[in-house]
Amino acid sequence: MARAELLRDDSRGMMTLDENGLGHPATGEARYANFFEVGYNAFEFLLEFGQSYANEKSRLHTRVVMSPSYAKELLRVLTESVQDYEKDFGTIKAE
Repeated sequence: MARAELLRDDSRGMMTLDENGLGHPATGEARYANFFEVGYNAFEFLLEFGQSYANEKSRLHTRVVMSPSYAKELLRVLTESVQDYEKDFGTIKAE
């Protein structure tokens, strides 16, 4: 299984590791999401992201499908990143 890793540069932007372990800025389209749904079946996890605002219907704009093993790795990396964030900036308050 490929291993997901994140690095931070001085501006706190995300960077990815290439095959030689060298960092480069993350590329691709960025979409803001304040709404998400998660589903699963025996073979895959589905993560849907979108935007939701008061008095408007929520709009999904991105769907990511991954195997259970990659979903577990995503959970590990996200948990580690949230812990690091809270060390740097304090506890995140639930909305």
